[in-house]
Amino acid sequence: MKHRVVRCIERPPAELVRQLGELGVATVHEAQGRVGLMRPYMRPLYPARLAAPAVTVLSHPGDNLMIHAAVEVCQPGDVLVVSTTAESTDGMFGELLATSCLAHGIAGLVTEAGVRDVADLRAMNFPVWTKAISAQGTVKATAGSVNVEIVCAGANVHPGDVIVADEDGVVVVPREDTREVLAAAQQRQQKEAKARERLRSGELGLDMYGLRAKLAELGVEYLEREK
Repeated sequence: MKHRVVRCIERPPAELVRQLGELGVATVHEAQGRVGLMRPYMRPLYPARLAAPAVTVLSHPGDNLMIHAAVEVCQPGDVLVVSTTAESTDGMFGELLATSCLAHGIAGLVTEAGVRDVADLRAMNFPVWTKAISAQGTVKATAGSVNVEIVCAGANVHPGDVIVADEDGVVVVPREDTREVLAAAQQRQQKEAKARERLRSGELGLDMYGLRAKLAELGVEYLEREK
């Protein structure tokens, strides 16, 4: 396989990205048909929210050379999305790389590999979603690629796709679908606001969602007392 670093990628309009981030992972995931969600082991190091275009990194396990290469081609507001060619939990990213990322305006990191220097990353307010925390060090010796299609935590990620991340997890919105998904997510948010008011007023979900008929269809019986 040929290794490459793609310098220039297409990114969606920044305002659309910002609005997706305000809606959050759960709403965006539902709005785009419950697809694009990374596996639930991807957790933030501390409570944080992020929405940013993806700069993708494919690295050799235990080798963070290509993360360094990716920093150079990032634009302010991008998020690094890092996967490895085989499973790895080594601490491929820590305080020094985060310092470099902050200097270049990088918004955060999403990685299926491990990170280290967790206390420092939290103190720096550098958002990270990861599968593992490990003090295991890495090398800088093996070629990989930047801004190619990758699979991270079960989700396909293309360069320029929008990554929305919060305490609920991480979801990927294809770049070309950004506007459509945003409109659907806004509609869902409005619908949920109306439902929230009805529930707050005391209306039961059973009645609001028409679930009594579903219970009857499934053969659920109501008894005044246990038999």
